[in-house]
Amino acid sequence: MSDSRWRPTVLVQASVALHLLALLALLAAPGQWPWVLAVLVLNHLLIAATGLWPRSHWLGSNWTRLPAAATARREVALTIDDGPDPEVTPQVLDLLDRYAVKATFFCIGEKVLRHPDLCREIVRRGHAVENHSQHHRHHFSLMGSRGMTREIAAAQDTLTAVSGQRPLFFRAPAGLRNPFLDPVLHRLGLQLASWSVRGFDTRIGDAARVKAKLLTGLNAGAILLLHDGNAARSATGKPVILEVLPELLDSVAAAQLHTVTLRQALA
Repeated sequence: MSDSRWRPTVLVQASVALHLLALLALLAAPGQWPWVLAVLVLNHLLIAATGLWPRSHWLGSNWTRLPAAATARREVALTIDDGPDPEVTPQVLDLLDRYAVKATFFCIGEKVLRHPDLCREIVRRGHAVENHSQHHRHHFSLMGSRGMTREIAAAQDTLTAVSGQRPLFFRAPAGLRNPFLDPVLHRLGLQLASWSVRGFDTRIGDAARVKAKLLTGLNAGAILLLHDGNAARSATGKPVILEVLPELLDSVAAAQLHTVTLRQALA
């Protein structure tokens, strides 16, 4: 899915060059260190802000929409994060079967180890299982290269062994990352995928509001994000994804769009 040689983005290259220039400036004029420090601080703030923007392409390749060919075929991708969940995921699978829709499940490795049969059931029903890290650590975006490699590689091994399907895509926990992630993914043969639009269904329990957010970005090539794990609950106590999915999938059909997995969109 990638070239054999990793290439840093323009932002990363510029940041490295800036640090080299800063070193030369300090050697030439040590008294100017406050100005040099200010420039470097601004540079690091820019990189941090970019890492906090899940849909950014400045830190490396990132699928925020499907490829042009898939868009031309009027395809969209439904992606479902943070599972598998023993209560919610089976009901999501039944709904997807009812609509003959295939989805991409970004699964957490440690949850897969707790519910291996459920992970295998996802694949058995024709869906794709992709990498969402081994532990979904909240400080993932603060990890260095070694920490990220351990988290992602462990999930890669777990998901492959349990599901029999080696992941091709990775989604960062909460979508947050830093400049170390891109070369790690390149070494592991994974493509970063974020989303075009999300429903914030881990925080919003109102199905109508979640659906409205998703519909704002429902068009050919869109990557939609919902959650079977950590799902918010509606006023009736029902996981909100279960209330949103039927109406969302009706809207997909009404717009004459076709739902595919991310790996199917590669065709």
